Amino acid sequence: MNIRKLIAVALLAAAPVSYGIAAEPIIAGTVEPSKSELDRGRHLVRVAGCHECHTPGYVENWGQVSEDALLTGDATAYEGRWGAAFPTNLRLNLLRFDDDGWLRYARNVETRPPMPWIDLNRMSDEDLLAILRYVQWLGPKGEPAPQALPPGESWIGPVVRYTASSP
Repeated sequence: MNIRKLIAVALLAAAPVSYGIAAEPIIAGTVEPSKSELDRGRHLVRVAGCHECHTPGYVENWGQVSEDALLTGDATAYEGRWGAAFPTNLRLNLLRFDDDGWLRYARNVETRPPMPWIDLNRMSDEDLLAILRYVQWLGPKGEPAPQALPPGESWIGPVVRYTASSP
């Protein structure tokens, strides 16, 4: 192959990336999890209370939701002095992380309430990686959650409101 053909092929191959277009979603850091990692991740997500916010209908259906619907985020707003926050679609959000990126993120993230980021920051590497493996194993599903709203703006859909209380 001559140099002009080589350059043309390289430019064509790079074009989708340079324009932000990808033929298929890329799942960073996807590793075939062992059964024990999947079981541990599934258990941690359940006992850490992730489903209560990140799985639509989980609370209303007493936890009886198909695995296919888990962790797809929700359009229920959690409003308080911080504005309105929405439960992220973890099945889309966690696809962007490889192991190191996820550990850095989980150790340093500070989000709006009611997300218990303080507890996420304190989990062991093994627990965090088990969660990552399980959520990535579930695969992409659903739509991104709505963007957070600043204080003073209210959501027109379902809302959980937090009000200030006296100590």
